Amino acid sequence: VVGGGAAGLAAARDLAARSFRVVVLEARDRLGGRIWSSTPRKDLVPAELGAEFIHGRAPQTMALLRAANQRAISFTGAFFASHNGGRLESGDPPFSAAATLFDGVRDLAEDESVDRFLHRFDGDPRLRRTAELARAFVEGFDAADPAVASARSIAAEWESGTDLTSTRPSGGYAPALQQLVNACTAHGAEIRTTTTVRRIAWRRGRVLLETTTSGKAETFESRAAVVTLPVGVLRDPAPENAVTFEPALPPEKHAALAGIEMGPVVKVALWFTTRFWERLAGGRYRNADFFRSETNPFPAYWTQYPQRSPLVVAWAGGPRAAALSDRSQSDLVQSALDGFGSLFGEADLARREFQFGSMHDWDRDPFSRGAYSYVRVGAGDARRNLAHALDATLFFAGEATSLDNQGGTVNGALETGERAAREVAAAVSAP
Repeated sequence: VVGGGAAGLAAARDLAARSFRVVVLEARDRLGGRIWSSTPRKDLVPAELGAEFIHGRAPQTMALLRAANQRAISFTGAFFASHNGGRLESGDPPFSAAATLFDGVRDLAEDESVDRFLHRFDGDPRLRRTAELARAFVEGFDAADPAVASARSIAAEWESGTDLTSTRPSGGYAPALQQLVNACTAHGAEIRTTTTVRRIAWRRGRVLLETTTSGKAETFESRAAVVTLPVGVLRDPAPENAVTFEPALPPEKHAALAGIEMGPVVKVALWFTTRFWERLAGGRYRNADFFRSETNPFPAYWTQYPQRSPLVVAWAGGPRAAALSDRSQSDLVQSALDGFGSLFGEADLARREFQFGSMHDWDRDPFSRGAYSYVRVGAGDARRNLAHALDATLFFAGEATSLDNQGGTVNGALETGERAAREVAAAVSAP
């Protein structure tokens, strides 16, 4: 299994449970891939620098939480937004209103970009503002460029509910991830970290994987391989993480990869001494869970409500994140901090209350080359074609191969790992 993220570990768990001999090869020095619970100091509560929320019904995720004795925490706190740098106004999250615009996608004769689709509302004063919000959601939470993102694909994902983020795992994703790892090893799977796959030579019924671990070369031979590498690594790898397939992947795989983009995301965790925002404006923000500011470099901030924690997360996705890519980590943390304080006109207070900041730019991460995937306009079959196995020997999993509108989610990754395990089991007889 190439890749130790959610998809790879789910595939490894299920294959090992079927008595296959399984080895997981992960290039990072940790498991989880784009799940990353970070605790930079012992006196700080953990922060999710990667996946954080549960999207839609998420049956695989919920089963994993139950196995880890976790639960899904609903957050139904107050939503505040600042328009054009003005005062924070309370209201209902505008996602539902924005999503209704995409009902018209069903009437399209052919697919078109999100940008082109939303421009049809420019002439309607009643809907122009809603279209702007819809575009902002596509950029921010789908981490997509509206100029190239498929309107049909975005509409299908929104309609399925996978863009709704009303719950998060109690205690973060770390316990669930550890439960998944424990299940792998309990069934006998071997897990290797800091092991980079350099070459995958394959023919029907045989795979040879050449790897390096701390500069040491090692070769693995198997009957089949499950490839769970992110699209960004498969298509545009950093030189140190490039994987060569011999023979090369067929044209239909390259076409599928060309039809899927990886969205950039910059995420910053801000730890404060106290929950100072709860004391402002007579306690107006005491139950706030989400803040939005269109003029801020980080347009979205959220608290840990209903948990009372002095941790705030700043988020930029899509073109907003791409615009931050040339800035240093310290500069981004400072920008996120100042942006949060400025929401309340209390930048100095935020600086005094600030304890520590940590960030991650997923687009610059050589092991992912983006946060999660979205489909380009006109590439409606890309996920399905990427998911297709090759000659009952190479199998593919990962959120980008989700076939039921769960692309970009943890549950999509888990489900595709389980699907790949079933495909392997059907194609290969266990020893």
